Amino acid sequence: MNKTALKIKLFGDPALRKKVKPVKEVTFLHRDTLSEMAQLMYAEAGIGLAASQVGVNESMLVVDIGTGLYKLINPKIVEKEGYQVMEEGCLSVPGVYIKVKRARKVVIKAQDEGSKPVTIEAEDLLACVFQHEIDHLNGKLIIDYASLFDKLKLKKKLKELKKRSEHERLPESETKSCKLQL
Repeated sequence: MNKTALKIKLFGDPALRKKVKPVKEVTFLHRDTLSEMAQLMYAEAGIGLAASQVGVNESMLVVDIGTGLYKLINPKIVEKEGYQVMEEGCLSVPGVYIKVKRARKVVIKAQDEGSKPVTIEAEDLLACVFQHEIDHLNGKLIIDYASLFDKLKLKKKLKELKKRSEHERLPESETKSCKLQL
């Protein structure tokens, strides 16, 4: 497997709090970025990764809970049903686990990497992961679901992650974009 140039942004990085822009036209750069994101997700033993987590300010994500890889562009949740509570972790907030209440079933509309429209019906863990990654695309993190008590318990850990993030951060002008540079 090829090593990817992408790097996961950690809690405290401003890229994680930005709402991403929709992809207007899918290019080979988008497809390449999605493949790199999948490689990174697998290398980090994750089951989902949003573009904002690697500093790409466009609406893309990859998900694989062990049943096959999804590479989605401009994903939107169009239906929700029921609810479930799962303890979630996040590659951008390592070592932190939060119980999050989400819909048990969702319907996602998106484009695949070939620009074709797709509709995905997901439930249980897959529904949870899609909702988690779409939250990232909207600048929302699992820590936002934590109770005040949990946030107080995690204060030291989050402070350490912020410090690590500041140390590793590239200047804003060096964040990756999928747009062609002419």
